[in-house]
Amino acid sequence: MNKCVGIVGVGNMGEALLAGLISAGHPATQICITDKREDHATSLADKYGVTLQTLSAIGAECEIILVVVKPQDLATTLESLKPTLGPRALIVSFVAGKTIARIESSLGGVHGVIRVMPNTPTLIGKGMAAISPGTHAKTDDLGFVRHFLGASGKVVEVEERLQDAVTATSGSGPAYFFAFVEAMVAGAEKLGLSHEVATELTVQTLIGAAGMLAESGKDAKTLRENVTSPNGTTYAALMSFEGSDLSSTVANAMAAAAKRSAELA
Repeated sequence: MNKCVGIVGVGNMGEALLAGLISAGHPATQICITDKREDHATSLADKYGVTLQTLSAIGAECEIILVVVKPQDLATTLESLKPTLGPRALIVSFVAGKTIARIESSLGGVHGVIRVMPNTPTLIGKGMAAISPGTHAKTDDLGFVRHFLGASGKVVEVEERLQDAVTATSGSGPAYFFAFVEAMVAGAEKLGLSHEVATELTVQTLIGAAGMLAESGKDAKTLRENVTSPNGTTYAALMSFEGSDLSSTVANAMAAAAKRSAELA
């Protein structure tokens, strides 16, 4: 489906989506981009062989428009798009917290809308995205979005009411992981290891553990039990986690993220 695709906002995530589109086989000549930073957009247009366009031109010429702007910029972006938007244009929103109903209403309630929550590992082709179709989104539209997102990671479809939960899980999840890495490295340094050695031990351990979870066919509970000997070193560490109520700490953090996502609507 070689339709014209426009990308509004080509920061880190927008560029990752651009690269994913091309990896999925969409012709670069059928991709238009725009960004508030014109010099940055010009550089990316040269790098990928895509076309630099104005926002209004993207609205008029592109059948599929990926909106990858900050939440506070969405209203003005939609306001600028609306006058030139073709009647069959599909809006694919990557804007955190903003509902399909809000976008549909801003555009007059006739355009197809698909809401997507990606995450930052999309930047290295290992992303996780959840998509939710709006009232006017067609099956082919959903298939197109699934296909190109699949070039940058994995994709699931959820009801829109669950997008705040997705945000709290996979959207914000990489930051939880990075915070845990920071804590492990700091803990290792307190035990006498150098920062460099502590970092290498921690990062490779977690990469290996994630690989086992992804490839072994076993769930996290089973893998945890397999590495935990009764009254051993791992058991002692896990008991410390339990004493600190790790499960509640994580659940509370995720609830806070979901709540904030809902507030952004």
